[in-house]
Amino acid sequence: MLQEAKDLQQQAVGRLYELLEKKRELTFRAPTGSGKTHMMADLMQRVLAERKDVVFLVSTLSKGGLAAQNFEAFRRLADDGTFPALRPYLINTEIGKEECVHIPTDYNVYVLPRDLYKRGGRLMQGAMQHFLLTLTENFFGHGLRKQIYLIKDECHVATKNLDDISADFFARVLNFSATPNLARRQHPDVEITDEEAVGARLIKRIEFDDSPDVPVDAAIEMLIEKKEAYRNLLGVNPCLIVQISNKDKAEEEWTRRIRPALDKHQELKWMKIMDKDKECDTNDAVKKRLPVRRWKDYAKGAQSSIDVIVFKMVISEGWDIPRACMLYQVRDTQSRQLDEQVVGRVRRNPRLLDFDTLPTEAQQLATTAWVWGVRPDSLRRTQQVSLWSQPGVDLREQIRVKTTRLANLTQRQGFRVEDVLRPLDRTAATDIFTLHRHLSRMENEVQDLCYRYADGDALRWWQFAEQADKVRRAYNNFACDYAQSMEVGEETSLPATSSYSETEHGLTVRDWVWRKQGSTSARYSFDSEAETEWASVLEEAAAQYGQPVTEESGVPVSPPRHLWGKNFPQGSAVRYEYYDHGIHASYPDFVMKDREGRIHLFEVKSVNKAAASAVSEEDYKHKIEVLSACYKASSRLLPDHIFYLPVLRGATWHIHRFARGEGSVISEEEFRNDLSLNQ
Repeated sequence: MLQEAKDLQQQAVGRLYELLEKKRELTFRAPTGSGKTHMMADLMQRVLAERKDVVFLVSTLSKGGLAAQNFEAFRRLADDGTFPALRPYLINTEIGKEECVHIPTDYNVYVLPRDLYKRGGRLMQGAMQHFLLTLTENFFGHGLRKQIYLIKDECHVATKNLDDISADFFARVLNFSATPNLARRQHPDVEITDEEAVGARLIKRIEFDDSPDVPVDAAIEMLIEKKEAYRNLLGVNPCLIVQISNKDKAEEEWTRRIRPALDKHQELKWMKIMDKDKECDTNDAVKKRLPVRRWKDYAKGAQSSIDVIVFKMVISEGWDIPRACMLYQVRDTQSRQLDEQVVGRVRRNPRLLDFDTLPTEAQQLATTAWVWGVRPDSLRRTQQVSLWSQPGVDLREQIRVKTTRLANLTQRQGFRVEDVLRPLDRTAATDIFTLHRHLSRMENEVQDLCYRYADGDALRWWQFAEQADKVRRAYNNFACDYAQSMEVGEETSLPATSSYSETEHGLTVRDWVWRKQGSTSARYSFDSEAETEWASVLEEAAAQYGQPVTEESGVPVSPPRHLWGKNFPQGSAVRYEYYDHGIHASYPDFVMKDREGRIHLFEVKSVNKAAASAVSEEDYKHKIEVLSACYKASSRLLPDHIFYLPVLRGATWHIHRFARGEGSVISEEEFRNDLSLNQ
């Protein structure tokens, strides 16, 4: 997993943990596929490692076996030492008719299928009440005096029966969902945005087509087009999900629209998964002889031969199928929230854990999803853009950008773990479970160093893990010596298509490389006020000193357009790797090519924004330092590229400039003068 992804998850859990002491009820929002179950387990681990008087009750949807799925995930994370404080138990009522439901009290994480706690259910016949009374001090003053923290997974779905007893038994309530219900005051206290999750490669970006009356054939043809690349580059068989209506229209949609389209492609295998087993069907003769529940399990696998899955509601929540990368919707929906849940089914990264080992083409494929259908409300704020074009003009060839990267661990010379470690003192050594948990939270490269050094020897692993903090500090210093670790990466360009989220910071820009899809508006959004102001500075500078867009003959296009633009992160390969306790990547905010053919790259910062966001001065300075070191080293390797960190202080720009391995701080006027001197 990329270090950015791990950092994003751990930072979110850290913020939740801090807020637990301040608020009784918290809401955490993260998009489907971003690892909510793992983050939930991480939060429980942090609490349970410190407090033996806390018990977690995790209320989980029963649909799709989500409760059992979460339980298995918690048990696996506990058993493999990732979160050893967890002792999970799955509450169930599958016992004889005459037996009373008994819930043991010697666990600390209880997973409750929501639908078991309902009116007329066996748990509401006294079993749950007795269990909660026994755990707390409400049992005639003789309870176990535990604090119960209720986690409501997929909290957008109502849990009225639990809500009715919340004030009596639950010391904390934590809401988890990709789509919190704002009408029930589930306003996120902590959030991982879609943009953050996409940027960290936790989930896929979406190429949306919400045009009316697009035939399902378009989705099937796209599946066939991407199939070979998916298999060869990712080792995964891609899957198209087709969502049809829930009620009367379902059969008509299947027989008149979906089945005829599938019949044109006999080479594709499909499954139709409905609420009732007798309504399910497949053209896979082998799987057809198996129980339907086995179909679902088989379809999840990365190598599953099922190409198309047709469903109604049964996989709206909880059915993880990372190989699904396309969604076609024909259902007549009335639920925007449900639409967003369904879209989340195709956003999981199928190669998340080893994503950093993939070549660029494979990474782009693994992080792209295609959707034909209803655009959820959250995605309505997303604007698709593409590079401006006309016949005979290829902007990707006219603005070529070189990148830098950090050499692979195996290619780095000069760092010897043996020079850092001292002999293991087994009499004072920490237990291996604590060491494993500590090591698992460290950077990917430190963990790789450990397992390379140990080479299967348990004592060598123990020796390293005992001194992992010492190795971490030494290796960070070594990796930050970019004269040894940095190398020239691939030459690339801005992506042909990208997207951005609408914000309150907007600017009308006509003279640059982008155009909006489906709109004639030239007003674009930016991430901050500082970024918007710098875009205005660059638009004026590019008009004077930027390289014009030209036709094949070399004649500038009319009206004039210049080679500069926002480096929208979605799909961009314009990135520069640096090391800061793990490999990270900087995506400069803007790119400009001047009339001399030099490339200028800008990463905009603002002291004003940092102060408003309560970012400490120390953290801000550290960020500037690590980016400055990265850009200085990159400029030494790329002499025709100039890097800038424009920092807005009040109303004044302080611009850190890096060229040919040298750094300086210049003013806005000096920046313009520098451009004019080279014309």
